[in-house]
Parts: sequence; structure tokens; C-alpha cells
Amino acid sequence: MAKPSPTARPRRKSASPALDEASLPQAATPDLSEITVRRLVHELEVHQIELEMQNSELRAARDEAESILEKYTDLYDFAPVGYFTLSPDGTILLSNLTGSLQVGIERSRLVGKSFNLLVTREQRPSFQSFLRQVFEEHVKQSIDSELLSRDSFPKAVNIEAHRSPNGRECRVAVIDIAQRKRTEEIVRVSETRYRRLFEAAHDGVLLLDPTTCKITDANPFMTRLLGYPHDQLVGKELFEIGLLKDEAASREMFQKLKTSHEVRYEDLPLESQGGKHQEVEVVANLYLEDGHTVIQCNIRDITARKRAEDIIHRNEVLFAALVAQAPVGVYVVDSGFRMQQVNPTAMAVFQNVQPLIGREFSEVMRTIWPRRVAEEIVVHFRHTLQTGEPYQSPVFAQRRRDLGVKEVYEWQIQRVTLPVGEYGVVCFFNNITERTKTEAAQRRLDVLTASNLKLREEIVRRQAVEESLRETRLQQSLLLKQSRRQQEQLRDLSHRILHAQEEERKRISRELHDVIAQTLVGINVHLAALSQGAVANPAMLRQQVTHTHLLVEKAVDIVHQFARELRPAILDDLGLIPALKTFLKEFMEETGVRVSLTVFAGIEQAPDAVKTVLFRISQEALTNVARHAKANHVTVSIQLIDNTIHLEIKDNGQGFEVNGKAAARKNNRLGLLGMRERVEMIGGEFRVESAPGEPTTVHVEIPAGKTAPKKNG
Repeated sequence: MAKPSPTARPRRKSASPALDEASLPQAATPDLSEITVRRLVHELEVHQIELEMQNSELRAARDEAESILEKYTDLYDFAPVGYFTLSPDGTILLSNLTGSLQVGIERSRLVGKSFNLLVTREQRPSFQSFLRQVFEEHVKQSIDSELLSRDSFPKAVNIEAHRSPNGRECRVAVIDIAQRKRTEEIVRVSETRYRRLFEAAHDGVLLLDPTTCKITDANPFMTRLLGYPHDQLVGKELFEIGLLKDEAASREMFQKLKTSHEVRYEDLPLESQGGKHQEVEVVANLYLEDGHTVIQCNIRDITARKRAEDIIHRNEVLFAALVAQAPVGVYVVDSGFRMQQVNPTAMAVFQNVQPLIGREFSEVMRTIWPRRVAEEIVVHFRHTLQTGEPYQSPVFAQRRRDLGVKEVYEWQIQRVTLPVGEYGVVCFFNNITERTKTEAAQRRLDVLTASNLKLREEIVRRQAVEESLRETRLQQSLLLKQSRRQQEQLRDLSHRILHAQEEERKRISRELHDVIAQTLVGINVHLAALSQGAVANPAMLRQQVTHTHLLVEKAVDIVHQFARELRPAILDDLGLIPALKTFLKEFMEETGVRVSLTVFAGIEQAPDAVKTVLFRISQEALTNVARHAKANHVTVSIQLIDNTIHLEIKDNGQGFEVNGKAAARKNNRLGLLGMRERVEMIGGEFRVESAPGEPTTVHVEIPAGKTAPKKNG
């Protein structure tokens, strides 16, 4: 018997007490063989308990291993990094889900594929060298590369690889560095733009070290402004290049910068290396750059601005002189809508407004004119000031509020740029009250002269009117004759309609008499025979009853046929498409003409009036085909095109002359007239295309929005 292992001894100790409690009862005097057997049984039971305990521990260990494996698998598959296992020749042995998503290929299709094929063509030689180096050296290697992707452009990635201890494979981690590349590109572009702005700026820019107070960099504009080369500017302090008067002023500026982080000098003299004197504006800022403080001085040459200010001042003087010497009234309203300047001619008009200069323009207008008139004037001024559109006033005649007299003016306004550089509105006006009175007197004289001329013209005109009346009477006579002809045509049409109705009634009456009446007489005869021989011969009775039933069914079918001809019930119960199909089926059975039907399903949503018209047009057109066209095939198409219902019925038979008067009288086109009338009643259009010996096509167009027939009157 094998010796128990050390790990089994604790189990034996735990198993033995259980067996001791359940040991067999001792015999009075057991012999040696029985004791041996019991001991063996005891040992076997102990071993059995040990095995069960080992099995339980193994199951627990297996569950723990499976849990750890599941966690590892989840970490491996759903890691944010793509993992691949490659052989020395680059064949993919294993891949996680992230890796398959990076290249856009299913994981099952990746295994066995060469990783080199996933790299862009330009990067493949460098990747092959990288892979050889990975298997030659037992250290982790890294390379930036690009992977192909089916769904997008190549992806920038970083590949880290490390050879396994056995040297037969390597583990590869693929990290997407597209965002890092984009960030690096943004930083590079930003630095390039900053450098371009720095070098192309039209202001001088100096960078200084706050600790040493010395210049560390200068842009090209600054070197041109001072006349110093770049290498001579770097390392100097501001007072050394003539920007500040001395070292004390320089240190004072740096002290202000440390406190407020910004210093501004509006007007500083600057002398270039060549002795040129200039006036500059300086703005200095203190800010952090990569954790270090930097001072940036922006220096702007304001010499030209100073000259411009002098020019503006001279322009103001000149503008004031021009306004004062103008031969008409002139006043100027500034951008704040206040009276800025008024010449002597205009001052006489505003004599009752004091003070005037600097006064709100709307108050001035309300003082002189009624409130409604003043508001209209202010609106025009504001519109011109905002849009720049000039305004030419029509003749302006109003009663002044301050004087109580009516005055007439002509005035116009324009937007101008004032000497200070702001927009303003200048008004030119002239008092034309006296001139208006003179012109009114002249107009009255002109009116009297023109009246005499008009009297002569009126005589000529009346003569022309009399001639026109004679021509009008002649036209009325012609129109009366034409109206009578149209009445005769209308009367003829009414007669033809009544004749057609009478013919239809005659046909229905003949059918009822020849078919229904005979059938009902036969039923009556059979019923009389049944009443006489009901007892004599029961077999004959059943035969006669059966025959009578057949006659009744025939009569019912005939009545149904008449009802369908008058109006098919299926049109109201099931809709247009089933009604057309039923009619076409009966038509083809009766005539032998093949008919093909094409209908869009939405036609059933059309109003009942539209569906009824489409059915009747199809019924009448096919009836005409059967009677006259000698065709063997007809196509019926109902389509919705541009929110219009199009019905087209086309045969391959012999056509007719559509506009021929003789043909119209011969064929008595009441069917075509009826179809046209039906279509026009619901607002549609009807036309026929045909010629002798050619196919005939019936076109019907009905707006899909029509819901009711047209109303007369």
C-alpha cells in the first residue's frame, strides 16, 4: 500500500474522526484476518474521503482558473490597444477585437494573414526591418507606421513588439496615434502661423526677458523701424535703442508690468540708428510661456496717424468754411443726431430755436413743424444716416408751427464723412415760397390756353367716337349672328343628347321585353304546370322545380347585368381597380380584344367623383374601340405625375379624323362629347389623338387636389 503524501495527511486527520464515529461494532473476540480486513476497509474509506476532498479542491481551482481566464479574455479583447501575435515571417497567429476593428477585418479572417499586408505600401520595407530586429534582439522595439483600413484613410499607429522567451513568436501592441499626430500638426501649424504673424506683422514686436530686461527676439518690422540688424538688437535694453529716455524709465516700466501685467505709452519719441525721428505707440504685456514669464512689446509707428490728425483738423476748418459760404441753406447733423453746423442762410430759418448748435435734431424739427411732419423728416434723416441712401424730397409745403404761415421748400439730404471720421447727414434746402406763387399764376394761364386747345381736340375726338360707334354696331350685328349660330349648334347638341337618351331607353326596354319578360313568362308557365301536376308525378315535379330555379337564376343574372351596365356596385363597394379589372375581364371575353391595365395603388384615395369619371371614360373608350377601331390590343394606364392623375387609353386599330366636320357628322361623336363633358365637370382636361389608319389615344388629366365638380356662375 502506497504511503500517503504530506498534503494528504491533513485530509486523513479530518477524515479519520468521521470514520471512527461510524466504525463497526467490535466483536467479542475478533481473529487476525477480520482485524486486517477492517483496517483495510478503514484505509479505503479514508482514501475515498481524501479523493472527494481533492476533487472538491480541484473543482474550486478550475472555477477560479476559468474566472481568471474570462477576465483575461475580456481584458485582451476589449483593451483600447490592438494586440497581435506574429510569427517570425509576420503571419498573424492571434488578434484581439480591437486589432480587428483597427484594420476593419474580422478576427477569424485575420488569423493566417500576413501583418505586412496590413501596412501601407510605403511603410512595408521599414516594418519588415523592424520585425527582423524584434526577433534578433530580446528587447522591446517600437516604430511609427500606417495601417490600411477599408472604411477610411490609412491610420497612423505606434507599433510596440517584444519577442517571446521561446523565440518562435512576438507580441505586438498597436496604438492609434492619429489624435497625437493631429495635435502635433495643430501645434506645428500654430507655431508656423505665430512665426508668420510675428515676422509679417506691420507693427514692431520685441520679446524681452523680465529677469535681465534685455531683448531676446525682434521681428523684421522692428529692425526696419530702428535701422538695427537683428543681432545688434538682441541683448540690448529698451533705453539703449532710444525707446525710453534712460535706464530709470526702463526699470519703472518693468515695475509697472510686474504689478498690472500691461503698460501703454500713447506717444513716445523714437530715434532710429540713422537719426530719423518718429512717434510711436508702445503696448507692453507680461505673460507666461511654457512656465516662464515673457514680456512682449508691440510698437506701432503713429507718425502717419499724427499727420492724419493734422489733416483732419485742417479739413474741419475747410468744411466749416464751405458750409458757411454755400449759396443755399445748409446744416449738418452728426452721428449722435445733433445739430453740428448751420450756415447763415439756414440760421434765418431756425431763428426761433435757441440754442441751436448741439441741440437734438428731432427737438428742432418738432419746434418748427407739426409733430407728424417732424417725425417723417426725422425718419428720412435716420434712414440716410444708417444706409447711405440719399433722399430727394418732393415739393414740401407745410404750415410752420412757430410762425403760423405756410412755406414751400425743396430739400435733399446726403450722408457724408465728417472731418472727425464719423458719418453725418448734410441737408441742402431752398425756400421756394415766392417762386411757387409765381409758378402757380403761370400754370393758371397755361391751363386756360390748354383748355381752348382741348376743346378743339374734343370735337375731333367726338367725331372719331361716332365713327367708332358705327363700327361697333356692325360688330354687334356680326356677334348676334354668331350667337344665333351657336344657339342652333347648342339646340342640335341637345337634340342629339335627347336622341341618345331615347335610343338607350329603347334598348333597355327592348332588352327587358325580349329577355326579362320572356323569362318571367316561362317561369309563370312552369308555375302553372306545377300547380296542376303537383300530385300526379312527383319526379316530374322535381324536374320542373329545378328548371324553374334555373329560369329564376337566369332572370337574376340578367337584372344584375343591367345593374352593372347602369352602375357597377363593385365600384362603390371595392373601389376603382377591382371595378376596372372586372369590366376588362368581361370586355375581353365578349370582344376577344386583349387589354393591359396599369394603375398606381394610390388612386383609391381619390374622391368618388374622380374614380367614377375614370371608370366611365375607360368604359366608353373601350366600347368605341370594340365598335369602330378594329383593334386587337388596348393599353389602359392610370398614373400620378406632378400631382396630376393621367389616364391614357391607346389601341392599335384604325383611327379617325378628330377635327373633320364630315367625319363628326358621320360618326355622331356624342360619346366623345360625353367623355369631354364628364372630365371638364371635375376640372380636368380631355383630348384625343387619332388619324385615319393610325392608332387612337385618349388622354385625360385631372388635378389630384380636385374634390368636387365645377360650379357654374
